[in-house]
Amino acid sequence: MGAADRKAGDKAVRYVGKIDRGIYSCVAGDILTDEVVITDERVEHIKERHPGDYERFVGYIPDIIAEPDYIISANKDNTAVILKEIEDNGEKFKLVLRLKVKADPVEYKNSVLTFWHIGNVTWMKSLKNKKILYRRE
Repeated sequence: MGAADRKAGDKAVRYVGKIDRGIYSCVAGDILTDEVVITDERVEHIKERHPGDYERFVGYIPDIIAEPDYIISANKDNTAVILKEIEDNGEKFKLVLRLKVKADPVEYKNSVLTFWHIGNVTWMKSLKNKKILYRRE
């Protein structure tokens, strides 16, 4: 593990960036940290469910979480579904982020649950069928 990696319980975690807690307050008002991590287990999940996406696009995760285009409602509490279009190449992404709030165990962190490259149809359906909590201006 590198300097930016840590252990959280038995899970190896990697620091992937920071969020603006003001933006994400539309999901939860009591977010405790701006640091975001991803566990090795979640990396394996992404690699299995969305082949090639992690390897090709992992470098976009800091931008996706720092400057989301949209945050839409999730099916779980304290969870943000983020939509982001990378402007220099038009690629679109969906990322699910679990936010650490006051009621969570001390060892919890803001954590990427999953992430994948999406097409325009999925992008449009997500915006049409889910409640938009945040829109970048």
